[in-house]
Amino acid sequence: MTKIKERYIDISLPVSPGMVHWPGVPGVEFEATASMARGDASNDTTIRMNVHTGTHVDAPFHFVREGKGADQLAVDDLIGTVRVFDLGDVDKIDAHLLDGLKIPPQTKRVLFKTRNSGAWQKLSHVFDRSFVALTADGAQWIVDHEIRLVGVDYLSVQRFSDGPQTHQILLGAGVIALEGLNLGHVLPGEYELICLPVKLAGVDGAPARAILKEKA
Repeated sequence: MTKIKERYIDISLPVSPGMVHWPGVPGVEFEATASMARGDASNDTTIRMNVHTGTHVDAPFHFVREGKGADQLAVDDLIGTVRVFDLGDVDKIDAHLLDGLKIPPQTKRVLFKTRNSGAWQKLSHVFDRSFVALTADGAQWIVDHEIRLVGVDYLSVQRFSDGPQTHQILLGAGVIALEGLNLGHVLPGEYELICLPVKLAGVDGAPARAILKEKA
């Protein structure tokens, strides 16, 4: 029997000082609390950053007063078959666009690749307020079709100029928002998603490492 080779694709952003972050939110800081270069026995670093930095998940508590925290997210929703869709140069992800994608019934996880991913390829450190994301009716479409996880390639599943409805609809229904993905090197198709957020107790979100597994 021929052995099928598996390939893993890291779709996470590296976390570092100076990286793009949400306006008004403190950026990433690394503090070397011990340094071998200074004569210490080891290197040791303290990190200061917002939980919604880089690649991360939103827990319901982010927009739902009594919602679950990041430590309560279902692992079954975070790991499993996922479909990646290349949306090209669209300006928004609304219900009309989603209808046209013909997403197969029973699909539980979707990732949307847009022009946003080009910003990561350019290593831009400037926040782009015109990033592509879901509209409120797009979020309702996701809920109505019983999708459990939706991923986007910028720092929010909701457009910068919109109100909170997109988040409220998704998180209110228990849909996991996976934000800050880098999909520039990913082809559309079906993969296995492995997304492991840090198990932060009772918190509204958590940084995550997200990996796609494909079979060649």
